[in-house]
Amino acid sequence: MRIKITVGSLAMEAELNETPTAKKVADALPVRSSFNTWGDEFYFAIPVDAELDDSAREEVEEGDLGYWPTGKAFCIFFGQTPMSKPGKIIPASAVNIIGKVVGDAKRFKEVTTEGEILVEAL
Repeated sequence: MRIKITVGSLAMEAELNETPTAKKVADALPVRSSFNTWGDEFYFAIPVDAELDDSAREEVEEGDLGYWPTGKAFCIFFGQTPMSKPGKIIPASAVNIIGKVVGDAKRFKEVTTEGEILVEAL
């Protein structure tokens, strides 16, 4: 499923995968929220309850979309987090991989000072 993530003037498309957690996230859309940053990661609470699944990773790639069960949060990884090591993007704890940004996820660095994010189905 294709989704659109809008932060300020930046709109990026992404593709959700076919995992059970990604389907729960898709069913919860649209979501409009304030967001937190943790290094080059946006995260925000969403109305989804899921446990870690087979997609869970403790290291992610730039552009990955994750669901963080600990915070019931949608995560967008677009660079290094405070826990990252050179060449590796490390979330605070394991996340389910629910999709991937289409295009250059680093563009989210342009809008880190915005106040709101919108995630919607296309």
